[in-house]
Amino acid sequence: MALRCVSCLSRVQVRVWSVLSRAAAGCAAGPVRNPTLRRQEGGIRTITLNDPKKRNALSLSMLTALRADLLADIDSEELRVIIISAEGPVFSSGHDLKELTSSQGREYHRQVFGVCSEIMTLIQEIPVPVIAKVNGVATAAGCQLVASCDIAVATETSTFATPGVNVGVFCSTPAVAIGRAVPRKVVMEMLLTGEPISAHAALLHGLVSRVVPEEQLDQQTLAIAQHVCQTSRSVVALGKATFYKQMALGRETAYGIASAAMVDNLALRDGQEGVQAFLGKRKPVWTHSTEKVSE
Repeated sequence: MALRCVSCLSRVQVRVWSVLSRAAAGCAAGPVRNPTLRRQEGGIRTITLNDPKKRNALSLSMLTALRADLLADIDSEELRVIIISAEGPVFSSGHDLKELTSSQGREYHRQVFGVCSEIMTLIQEIPVPVIAKVNGVATAAGCQLVASCDIAVATETSTFATPGVNVGVFCSTPAVAIGRAVPRKVVMEMLLTGEPISAHAALLHGLVSRVVPEEQLDQQTLAIAQHVCQTSRSVVALGKATFYKQMALGRETAYGIASAAMVDNLALRDGQEGVQAFLGKRKPVWTHSTEKVSE
């Protein structure tokens, strides 16, 4: 059968041919490195930023992969806690500056910052705790990622910075998360100078929750995650959601929200199980469901 020229092919055929050609070229060049790695065991999901050669920059592909890893089977009762870690000496250097040049265009830039902001919000909206495990440098959006997590454990040699001002791009979006974790004057100094702070300064100012020797990072992060796994998923989910909701409100309104949440918590089957187990001096048996025993 005679070969047809490309101009005789349908547009769909041409697109398919193009995709197959790129895939073949990719195979010839060797395996493509996944921007993230995901594994789960014993209720603990670990997501590893996996592009150390690019300092684990939060490129659009990295952000897209991270979003998918966070959302995968998010409602499964088997999932209790998520740990975000990184390969190499840099936790994350922030956005990939090659994606922020004018040649990419404003619409692409909107997409990058839109997806990034979605992920930072998502971390605090999903029903399980998210722990940042930091061993190295976390700058700009990488520092934002640490600030967005519910818990952050860092090694003694880790550093944190928002250096965008030094390359003409003020770290406005990182400031949203960092400014809600760190005192205003501290974050403003970080933003205006770009100078890094140490892990111990980050602990002092509330950016991280624990600083440990490097050789203890895995053990202590895992210990926190395992403690979470011993609690009720439904109780934790309600508590986490209530915490972030009330933090954005005035004191009186916050107490109203929190009081209502306590009543809802006690109506949960696991809420009553915990109370009865304590009174009966026994270990609770969690269902992890949102089933209520009373209205």
